[in-house]
Amino acid sequence: MEKCLIAIVGPTAIGKTALSIKLANYFRTEIVSADSRQFFKEMQIGTAAPTPTELAAATHHFIHHKSIEDQYNVGAFEKDALEVLEQLFNIHDVVIMVGGSGLYVDAVIYGLDRFPEVDSNIRLSLNKQLETEGLETLQKKLKALDPESYKNIAIDNPQRVIRALEICMGSGKPYSSFLNKEKVQRPFKTITIGLTAEREVIYNRINQRVDLMVQHGLIDEVKTLQDKQHLNALNTVGYKEVFKYLEGDWSLDFALSEIKKNSRRFAKRQLTWFRKKEDTMWFDFETPLDIIIDYINSTLKNKSN
Repeated sequence: MEKCLIAIVGPTAIGKTALSIKLANYFRTEIVSADSRQFFKEMQIGTAAPTPTELAAATHHFIHHKSIEDQYNVGAFEKDALEVLEQLFNIHDVVIMVGGSGLYVDAVIYGLDRFPEVDSNIRLSLNKQLETEGLETLQKKLKALDPESYKNIAIDNPQRVIRALEICMGSGKPYSSFLNKEKVQRPFKTITIGLTAEREVIYNRINQRVDLMVQHGLIDEVKTLQDKQHLNALNTVGYKEVFKYLEGDWSLDFALSEIKKNSRRFAKRQLTWFRKKEDTMWFDFETPLDIIIDYINSTLKNKSN
């Protein structure tokens, strides 16, 4: 049988983890996580990482394998993930990949886009501007230079904004013009399953998840990381808002409402990213498991013919 990667994608809080475990058990295989926030061992509650029970239900890779102090990017993940997949495909015909980080999912399936070398001083200048003028100034600059990237990248992530800007400024061309060029051929086929729901349902699930995070100790988790908040890994939804509360800038109610709002915005960007992929088969999040398995099995059969 030809080797196949089954990728489970979709917005945050839609049920990707639960489905990936069910599929891993059905195919008697293992799971590769492509959720860039769940790489870090110090960030468990605020990233909705799989619980100990979920981790025990199927073998996972790339969950809590790095520290927030480590320098780890999508290029390093692509290399590491392909090495793990090579090992797993020696044992299994099918492997499951799950994650909401579109760039990391695409790196494994299609390979990374290649960008020109640019003067390193540009990044230093942009980092300094971030410190002195804030992220909003850089966002406005990106919107002017490359509206398409402004619309599609994780605009609340300073690292992504600076990366796009340095390419725009260093090459004289939009960052988006270097995207989606010819992709590499992988030694495996991919079936991509997307989970979705009505917007109201997604938003309600996000709100419920944030409430559960607080019940499970989100505030205490963020407190332990307060002296590390300058690290890029912590400049993310669920952590940056609680830092504002801990520093006395915001009330707890307002901080939690901001987490919910920013999570909803993140989910909207995730859907925009994943829906651009024409080869994704979308299912409502409440679709019975046997229907999804039937689709995968019939697709596997067609791919092997």
